[in-house]
Amino acid sequence: MKTVLLLTVSNVFMTFAWYGHLRYKESSLWKVILVSWLIAFAEYCFQVPANRIGHYQFSAAQLKIIQEVITLVIFAIFSLLYLKEDFKWNYLIAFAMMVGAVFFMFKD
Repeated sequence: MKTVLLLTVSNVFMTFAWYGHLRYKESSLWKVILVSWLIAFAEYCFQVPANRIGHYQFSAAQLKIIQEVITLVIFAIFSLLYLKEDFKWNYLIAFAMMVGAVFFMFKD
């Protein structure tokens, strides 16, 4: 559970580092790059321990698929609430396919 929590926090920072600047298109590129790098540093402070701790319990491939699912959930929320973008039916289908990927990744 600690791994999932750390990866979730990491992904919140990562999403803001990668996409948060889209609301500030009037800001100069060098400024948003600098701010994104600072946010990304915070992201790494959670992501690296998450993978280190998680690798005692999960394979690297399992860690990656966990991270991808968390990323999609965080991004969907971010896209709706922060960027004010619409959620479309095909996004839901794509997310369902990711759940299928999780099932097969963890199947013995």
